[in-house]
Amino acid sequence: MSNAGEPVKVPFGSVKRELDECGDEIRAAVNRVIESGWFILGPEVEGFEAEFSSHLGGSPVVGVGSGTEAIHLALLATGVEHGDYVVTVPNTAVPTASAISAAGATPLFVDIDAASFTMDPKSLRELVGTQKPRLGRRLKAVVPVHLYGQCADMDPIMEIAREFELAVVEDAAQAAGAEYKGRKAGTIGDFGAFSFYPSKNLGCYGDGGAVVTRSSDDAQRIKMLRNYGQERRYYHEIKGVNSRLDEMQAAVLRAKLPHLEAWNERRRRIAAAYQTMIENLRVSSPACMDYAVHAWHLYVIRHPERDKLAESLAKRGVATLIHYPVPIHLQRAYRDLGLREGAYPVAEAAASEVLSLPIFPQLAEDEIEYVCRQVNESE
Repeated sequence: MSNAGEPVKVPFGSVKRELDECGDEIRAAVNRVIESGWFILGPEVEGFEAEFSSHLGGSPVVGVGSGTEAIHLALLATGVEHGDYVVTVPNTAVPTASAISAAGATPLFVDIDAASFTMDPKSLRELVGTQKPRLGRRLKAVVPVHLYGQCADMDPIMEIAREFELAVVEDAAQAAGAEYKGRKAGTIGDFGAFSFYPSKNLGCYGDGGAVVTRSSDDAQRIKMLRNYGQERRYYHEIKGVNSRLDEMQAAVLRAKLPHLEAWNERRRRIAAAYQTMIENLRVSSPACMDYAVHAWHLYVIRHPERDKLAESLAKRGVATLIHYPVPIHLQRAYRDLGLREGAYPVAEAAASEVLSLPIFPQLAEDEIEYVCRQVNESE
């Protein structure tokens, strides 16, 4: 959110710095693909699926075209179809709802927990208990979002889902490497959905995503759905789409995956420094829940005059972003849902106050100190 023309002393992220650290490995991976002449659904995708599965503890992984498509295909695999309803939260990125819409379903929202910014299980129970008798089998699934790199409280969410026979698709787009009570994000629900957008903790150099499944049968269904419903070439068993992780992006991800744990640990050290050094009494620091190992995809503070703080930081050369300024139920694209301001007060209050500070593995110590100093000196 730095103003145009203002010098940027601390960027929000830097691909160049990442390349300085592991560029030789990435260039070698890209050259390997070019020289192979195989660009779609080949050994790089298979290799990445196996390696990411190992990282997650053995759950089957299927590479797809994006994080949005990962949620979409997972919902299709659970049996979601036109006219169904899927529950999620309103303070996530719009792509979460886009995936629900792409599956032909209508999103229903529940408010969030004020400390974690993730789905409030009590609100989920209240909504499902009210709507399940009315909607019956058309209420199909729940999509909890592991926002900013912190897991939603999955135990009560899973308990509610099982009680009301709902599928659970974890939106783990921002949570590569995060954990919930010793289990990797994306491996707890019926399906997990990851994004490898370039800015993610594990990002490729374009769009990319993956679906984590619980069984080889589920994985095979996702593989068919991502590739026009083919069981084998030109033999189509179900209706599918084109949503394939390509070889180039898979090769980049394979080069970067071995760095993920160290990069996440560096993010945790930066977050700890922010927690210690930011002393502005008007700033609320993010909470790390007791059940979580936070991946710190984003470091999101709250301030009652967020826009004023962002402007002040921009003038001082600190780049910031807002994740996210308008809850989904108040977006024009979803005004057909008929929801108004005040429907989800906790999410709406957060949207008016959240501000993301720079946090990426290559952020230098003097930059961290500079960010904290500028936050402390701002009103």
